Amino acid sequence: MDERFGLARHVRLPGPLRLDGGGVLAPVEIAYETYGTLDSDGGNAVLICHALTGDQHVASAHPVTGKAGWWTRMVGEGRPIDPARHFVVCANVLGGCMGSSGPASVDPATGRPYAMHFPVLTVRDMVRAQAMLLDHLGIGVLRAVVGGSMGGMQALSWAATFPDRLRACVVIASAARHSAQNIAFHEVGRQAVMADPKWQAGDYYDTEPPAAGLAVARMAAHITYLSEAGLTEKFGRRLQAREAKSFGFDADFQVESYLRHQGISFVDRFDANSYLYITRAMDYFDLAEEHGGRLANAFRPSRARFCLVSFDTDWLYPTAESRAIVHALNAAGAPVSFVELSSPFGHDAFLLESPELNRVVDGFLRAGE
Repeated sequence: MDERFGLARHVRLPGPLRLDGGGVLAPVEIAYETYGTLDSDGGNAVLICHALTGDQHVASAHPVTGKAGWWTRMVGEGRPIDPARHFVVCANVLGGCMGSSGPASVDPATGRPYAMHFPVLTVRDMVRAQAMLLDHLGIGVLRAVVGGSMGGMQALSWAATFPDRLRACVVIASAARHSAQNIAFHEVGRQAVMADPKWQAGDYYDTEPPAAGLAVARMAAHITYLSEAGLTEKFGRRLQAREAKSFGFDADFQVESYLRHQGISFVDRFDANSYLYITRAMDYFDLAEEHGGRLANAFRPSRARFCLVSFDTDWLYPTAESRAIVHALNAAGAPVSFVELSSPFGHDAFLLESPELNRVVDGFLRAGE
């Protein structure tokens, strides 16, 4: 594979990585991809942080599904994050299921998968693991950290945890903490997984995974990624095309069929225990609480420039969440730009074709180059 356009990598770092919950990981496995060439001074590195159901395959074909990378609209030749200008790094988060240490990894103490014995994680733990990877790659200071949704949480945590290691921070469709509603939706998904008889308290790696429970969890979560207007425009109350109408519990409505497809396709590439761990880490995330209860305190040591983007139909992380972060950055004296973009696609807008988003990110990154 041409290293300029994507190289899949895996590293086993000795650790130890001490976690917020008191656990320790050693060794630490990290699967990641790089695109482009690192400058001699290491000054062109851009770290991309993925969302809950994403992975390191940001701009290359997924090895399980064969689909294009999840952010090819943002990363690639002629795109805002361009391997011709940037050395791009994207790592599967700690707790993930695409090669980084997680519940499916082998516990060196037992020789079996950790399952639910894997230590509890936080977003800050994920960021510390990424910092270990950058140390391994010889990257001291990042030109930028960029992320949407949970990736935005990681970007914020980078600015707070390693204020001297990044020059710019791009946070898209994210929040500094989860609302009660966010936590409630995640709990529904977790309960769906754990109610599946095949879950077996997480010890299913030698048998069949809890596919039905994980599919329902994905269906419930996917609703939060969309908007009512978008669903209505795309599906309305249209029925599936059938020769003879029948009533019952088949997927009569097109929106039902769509959600079922989302659930079924998700279980082919994701681990149920990882879903439990990562959603819990997102729910624990509260950047203000980590810094004495004041969000501005999280940003006072940082010298980075910040760019915040929200979408007007995103009800998972509404614009008010981004504004709260902007106010905290203003209070901390940090340079910040903010824009709310219009889109009918809800939270998922940051993953879809958006010329306006590309212009914002491209302009912000070029301003610091």
